[in-house]
Amino acid sequence: MELFKVDVLGRDFLAVAQELGLLSFALGVLLLGVILKGDRRRYTGYVALFGYVLAFLPLLGAIGRGYEAFSGMVVLDPFSLFFKVLILVVGFLVVLLSLDYTAREGIAFGEYYALVLLASAGMMLMAGAAHLVTLFLGLEIMSIAIYALAGIMREDARSVEAAFKYFLLGAFASGFLLYGMALTYASTGALHLREIEGVLAQKAWLTSFPLVLVGLGLLLVGFGFKLALVPFHMWTPDVYEGAPTSITAFMATGVKAAAFAGLLRVFFTALPALEGHWRELLWVLAVATMTLGNLVALRQEDVKRMLAYSSIAHAGYIMVGFVAATELGRAAVLFYLFAYAFMNIGAFAVVALLGRRGAPNTLLEDYAGVGFKHPLLAVAMAVFLFSLAGVPPTAGFMAKFYVFSAAVKAGYYWLAVLGVLNSAVAAYYYLRVMVYMYFREPKEGLQTGYPSFAGAVAILIALWGVFQLGIMPSDFLALAQRSVQVF
Repeated sequence: MELFKVDVLGRDFLAVAQELGLLSFALGVLLLGVILKGDRRRYTGYVALFGYVLAFLPLLGAIGRGYEAFSGMVVLDPFSLFFKVLILVVGFLVVLLSLDYTAREGIAFGEYYALVLLASAGMMLMAGAAHLVTLFLGLEIMSIAIYALAGIMREDARSVEAAFKYFLLGAFASGFLLYGMALTYASTGALHLREIEGVLAQKAWLTSFPLVLVGLGLLLVGFGFKLALVPFHMWTPDVYEGAPTSITAFMATGVKAAAFAGLLRVFFTALPALEGHWRELLWVLAVATMTLGNLVALRQEDVKRMLAYSSIAHAGYIMVGFVAATELGRAAVLFYLFAYAFMNIGAFAVVALLGRRGAPNTLLEDYAGVGFKHPLLAVAMAVFLFSLAGVPPTAGFMAKFYVFSAAVKAGYYWLAVLGVLNSAVAAYYYLRVMVYMYFREPKEGLQTGYPSFAGAVAILIALWGVFQLGIMPSDFLALAQRSVQVF
């Protein structure tokens, strides 16, 4: 009996090994930040970077496993492992980008890296949640850390404003999500995702039909805020513009990936019986999100705000695969999230490296002549923008090809057509940045560029990811398909 308890306990801790590892490093970095003084605090970033590398090791022992842990609160399966790898890659790249960026901006201290580690742990907990309480716990760990990170540049009014807006609207969104979970529990009598699915499959919920639909709607509002779906997107441009650029990259990729992981887990594990009610609603949300995001991005003069509206549009593209609801559609969502992580972090890394302390240089006119002043950075930015626009042979092209193909095969022809048209519109504002970089004269006296070896490495890794997923995507799509077979 004792041996059985030890074995079960070991299995339980293996299921959350990455989360525990990151939490341990977060506490260590926080303590180290207190001990170190002055410029030495920047070394906490290298400790955090090592924490992400070390967190990859338990994944080797988890490959091929599939079971629930902690009495069904957490699940270890290929789906959760896929998102854990994605979140570790995102966290690693963000910390790598932050090493020199935080030193330049005067925020290179332990609290910054501890919060990034905590947010990553919350994201992974969301991906592995098999219970609504675990999902909400992971969401709040992630959200509270991101609120603080958005306003960590305390002397910058825009950063403080971004954190305040994000906190207030995020609190309302969390309330909607919690009420949705409460109504789902009231109508089904269950909080475990598989148990909810069992009750709904037996049609036992018909007596509380309106309550179930209200709960479904509130869950959509909560997830819609984190995904920046229209009409829950209004916080995105202000927060992305005001937050530190490295944290903007983290929000645009890591938070979006975790939210999609939670959405996929809840809707395809617990709520497939209600698919006829939520699929058409998400069709409308997908079209509205990609259309509004692209149209408003056309008018932006600030690159960070442009990328913020671009992020909204890409959430709409990803929803196309979600609406298809086939195995290919779900796999396309996972593929898209990984491709988007590389190209978006790469674009924000270039934005960060072109700025200086007190002069972020994020206006379009600040990019005039960058192609000749910083040719390597300009080429990297061009590649990332081509990928975001969906130009072959980049990862963005294959990601859009897979989600639109899934929509066509599922019979959603108009959804695919509208997605392609939106991609054509988006090409204008991406190419506009390149026009400024290569065909405009630089401003007089404008100083751009900040040397960063770590930032350059982050850009090189992102470039590798963009071309790897664009030129040889089949193996990665197969991995994504195996990951979604749990549904």
